[in-house]
Amino acid sequence: MAAPIILTTVLGTLARIIILGSRYTQTLADRIELSTPVTSWKLMTEGVFLLDHGISPYEGDNFHQPPLLLYLFFVIHKTAPSLIPLVFLFLDLTTAFLLYLLNPFSILTCAAQSTSIINNLMIASTFLLTLKGQRISATLTLALASYQSLYPVMLIVPSAMHLAFLKMQERKETISYSSRTAVSAILFTVGSFLIWYFILLGVSYTMLESWDFVRSTYGFTLSVTDLKPNLGLFWYYFMEMFEHFRIFFLWVFQVHAFIYTLPLAIVLWKCPSFVFFCQLILMAVFKSYPSLGDTTVYFALLPVWSHAFHYLRNGLVISVMIVISVVLAPVLWHLWIYAGSANANFLFAFTLIYSTAQIFLVTDLIFAFLRRSFSLQHGMKALKPDGTEKLVKLQ
Repeated sequence: MAAPIILTTVLGTLARIIILGSRYTQTLADRIELSTPVTSWKLMTEGVFLLDHGISPYEGDNFHQPPLLLYLFFVIHKTAPSLIPLVFLFLDLTTAFLLYLLNPFSILTCAAQSTSIINNLMIASTFLLTLKGQRISATLTLALASYQSLYPVMLIVPSAMHLAFLKMQERKETISYSSRTAVSAILFTVGSFLIWYFILLGVSYTMLESWDFVRSTYGFTLSVTDLKPNLGLFWYYFMEMFEHFRIFFLWVFQVHAFIYTLPLAIVLWKCPSFVFFCQLILMAVFKSYPSLGDTTVYFALLPVWSHAFHYLRNGLVISVMIVISVVLAPVLWHLWIYAGSANANFLFAFTLIYSTAQIFLVTDLIFAFLRRSFSLQHGMKALKPDGTEKLVKLQ
């Protein structure tokens, strides 16, 4: 059992070291599929440079990452700049060890030195700690993830539900989220998360003596002022949109990232961990600046639900859509920006396929999960009282 783990660890580490030490690192760091304005290493180095020269990185409109992350890399840059690739290697290997070492998207994200690997580490840690019932540690890692990129704040719902579920199991109570035990556990989890989150904001304010970072990080993420092409849906729509419609559609797009949390929690209340997983997919689709790094966590967790794969309806279609979009999106980017033989419509077509494939994936998985639950309760073939087969409809 130990031999495959050691082999996978060695191969995963070597793959990252080889790419990090190659001449393609800078090329990967510039790829729109791997770096966004809120995760770009190039913009992080610019923020470190400004801070080193006594200029606030948040005064302009270029730097959009949180202060604690900025100061972390500032200290490393001042003390041992040669260790920066090793920091990314260590963080990504830690995340990969929690998930899957040979995920190609994870390896490429590490090579691009995208700060999304830090967010992935916090999310993976939150999932693990939540499953283990370690409330304080789980809320701390979730607060760190939300502090960096905002959208993980929605994961507090499935995390709180699962921790309440464990508390009710521990006391051997009937599972009911309206019970006194569940309500107190949920409130304690949410309270712990908020305390950690406001501590992080308070420390950031103390370091900068200014709240400018809120506008430059969370305000930037929500207002989507940088329309550089990426794998998301925002950039094309808002590039083409008339300005007087912008606020309305900005609300429409941003609400999509959060609005599905409660419906999923209500329908899938028996399995909060599956709600957590579904939220990761929706977050990767509807966040304003997504990248391939956002898929690494949920792709690695996909085999956890392999027991429901028998009921999937569109597995082949989804797989082909993802592969085609990931392979051809860089080609269309090159044809548009460098060769001049294509336009924005070509690239957006494949980013739309990429997002649609993920939507198909989450809806197909939810169907498979519910269909399997029905089969466990009623059998593989539901029968009418007269013994004939009954048509099953999911409502």
